[in-house]
Amino acid sequence: MNLQFLKKHLMLVVLAIVSIILYLADYLIINNARDIASSFLGNLAFLPVYVIFVTLMVEQIMRERERQTIMRKLNMVIGVFFSEVGNGLLSELSKCIAMGADLRHELQVTGQWKDGDFRRALAYLQNLDPDIDCSGRSRQNLKNLLISKRGFLVGLLENQSLLEHEEFTDLLWAVFHLVEELAARESLDDMSKTDIDHINGDIKRAYGYLSREWVLYMKHLKQDYPYLFSLAVRLNPMQEKPDPTVY
Repeated sequence: MNLQFLKKHLMLVVLAIVSIILYLADYLIINNARDIASSFLGNLAFLPVYVIFVTLMVEQIMRERERQTIMRKLNMVIGVFFSEVGNGLLSELSKCIAMGADLRHELQVTGQWKDGDFRRALAYLQNLDPDIDCSGRSRQNLKNLLISKRGFLVGLLENQSLLEHEEFTDLLWAVFHLVEELAARESLDDMSKTDIDHINGDIKRAYGYLSREWVLYMKHLKQDYPYLFSLAVRLNPMQEKPDPTVY
């Protein structure tokens, strides 16, 4: 700490000496103290403006760096989520979508996708209002998957950094709510129509958040981590039989 203190003050002394030398050189060349004093006062008058400008610039740069650091950490967490839960959940939820074939076609991400393809997929999901057709067996498989991952989901909800990502937090709450609804029912076979409609609404909500975040995550991998994107394409949960093998 003392060494840093000495370095800072030494730098100030050096800068002050350099400034004095330059003003002396200016005086020797111009030989007009009034002009030098006028110039000094003029620069001094603008000093607060310079300080404000530099402070704002530095603050903006620091904020942007901090934001990028936070986003990198968040994308790592999102990546873990899709590896542990998201891909399997997306596959299971897609089985409950009545228009499954069309949906799989629109979200069939390939290595050739460009920004326009991702925008088109997001626009498709934005306007999507799917009918949910989920059998008792599909609901049970979904329940088993989510209950097995409940501890992991709770851990994500406790991650304070995720508060910076509002949409992903909404996704977690939607998925966690679906977990609680399914876990609260001992049997998912003999359900009333009203109860089925309620569960279908929860499935639709969770799928809406999940599919959008998945497309955004795939876009992020495409831009920043091509090697991870290659594997993610091969394991695309929108495929009927994902295969990691490179042919």
